Amino acid sequence: MISGSYQSVMQARNRDEFRDEIIRFTQQLGFETVSAVTVIDQGLGKSEFINIDNTPRAYLDAYADEFANRRDPVMQHCKRATVPIIWDQETYVSQGAGPKWEHQARFGYRTGIAMALHMPEGRHFMFGVDRDQPLPDDTAELQRVVADVQLFAVHAQDAAMRLLVPPLLQPERPKLTPRELEALRWTMDGKTAWEVGALLGISERTAVLHVNNAMHKLGCTTKHQAVLKALRLGLIS
Repeated sequence: MISGSYQSVMQARNRDEFRDEIIRFTQQLGFETVSAVTVIDQGLGKSEFINIDNTPRAYLDAYADEFANRRDPVMQHCKRATVPIIWDQETYVSQGAGPKWEHQARFGYRTGIAMALHMPEGRHFMFGVDRDQPLPDDTAELQRVVADVQLFAVHAQDAAMRLLVPPLLQPERPKLTPRELEALRWTMDGKTAWEVGALLGISERTAVLHVNNAMHKLGCTTKHQAVLKALRLGLIS
């Protein structure tokens, strides 16, 4: 089941298990290849890239070509935005990169979905799945697939930061106030900001403030990421 993949990738104990889980999720979703890239900015225009993927061996050199990636419209989108991109041949042709698509298509990279999560302190996580066949024509089905990719990426990002980023580069354990922790616990249970406020005897605006403060302290960009990270750190249960 796809839903089980979210928890499984969070529980990965090492790099190999992490790779196995992202490949398993990708294939269950109906795609052949996957790439999960953790990026650590190191200042002075330098960044460390940690890539976990199942790229075909024959395509490895082209895939790793840094110059080619600068001309890749999917990569450029992920560097600038957090909204997923659904790409195909037209995506490349419209950006003058048609020959690049033709080359990668020979290795099964004809269409796919990619996205990025940009965290504080120069941490980034890019996740993409690709396949040889067209994506679903049905809008509702395609939206479901994109939603699955987004949710899995949030879980995979947290696991990647834990498993792949050197301990010395990982941020210190954040200190959340009791109210911030309570707001996250109720958020974990699916409560809205209005409901959290009612449960805690505070205004909706104050409830939103507590959740936003928790997100900032945890270095997350969404409340779902914040809940997952708080769970992993043992701050909530």
